[in-house]
Amino acid sequence: MKTKLKLTIVVVALLSVINSANAQSNLSDVKSSTPVEMLFPQGKSKALILSFDDGNVADRHLVKLMNEYGLVGTFHLNSNKLGTKDYLTKEEITNLYKGHEVSAHTANHPNLTVLSKIDVIYEVVEDRKELERLMGYPVRGMSYPFGNTNDFVIEAITGLGIEYARTVGDTYDFSIPADFLKWQPTIHLFGKTNYIPNDTANDSRELAQFYQLTNDFLKANSLSLFYVWGHSWEYEGPGNKWAEVEKFFKMVSKNPDICYITQIGLVDYINACKNLKFSVDKSMVTNLSSMDVFVKINGKVHAIEAGSTKTLNQQIEK
Repeated sequence: MKTKLKLTIVVVALLSVINSANAQSNLSDVKSSTPVEMLFPQGKSKALILSFDDGNVADRHLVKLMNEYGLVGTFHLNSNKLGTKDYLTKEEITNLYKGHEVSAHTANHPNLTVLSKIDVIYEVVEDRKELERLMGYPVRGMSYPFGNTNDFVIEAITGLGIEYARTVGDTYDFSIPADFLKWQPTIHLFGKTNYIPNDTANDSRELAQFYQLTNDFLKANSLSLFYVWGHSWEYEGPGNKWAEVEKFFKMVSKNPDICYITQIGLVDYINACKNLKFSVDKSMVTNLSSMDVFVKINGKVHAIEAGSTKTLNQQIEK
């Protein structure tokens, strides 16, 4: 009986301590429930990613236009196709893509979903290795050939140094993906124009939808990522498609509200934001990364400098 009585007293005492701790925790939760909103670099609420696949010779003109309008891109290349018919040479890509990101697209552009695990690994690792040799920096992302992927492919590439991988499943929205290895873009450049041969009505509808989405992005007043993808070879041939490309570039360029960024640049930035260390009441924060990070708390925009611990009491003038 005495033993049972002692156990009862101990349990009651423990429950009292736990309840007290929970009460304190709840009070802290009230303070720490203040939402922290991530902003893009320079404290901007909009970001634009332009992403193009394959490494076709038409990239020469595409990059020239992008440079003229101050835009940056992410270019996914097939290293074993470089130097073959209609593809860029290995010797030119270092200078051509200077200021942009070169990313993987597999060595030979196969459908990864029908390959064995070892062949998936080969395609990704060999592409990374050769592109890194040519560019002189680690290649850390990719786009899936034909946009095809599944859980097997994602499992195979996990651990190969690939930090993001893009599909071609357009979302038609401006959200940030929850899973970087299942990254769905906003929209193909000019939508699905020319998907159906000689269907001018469909082309008109798709083009109108694309520009409507572009205008929605430009007018957005919340955190918005506009991710546009395509292939430079699509703008060659009949018609004046390059004029349409330039029209779009002019619409989205030189806008003080937009952050122009590569895909790996945004991945690094988002990871830096996720790794911010806040005090319980959100009055202090430590930025362990090597880049400045911007957040909004209670309507105030804060710049947390790289490697600093900051008291959050200053508002940036917009």
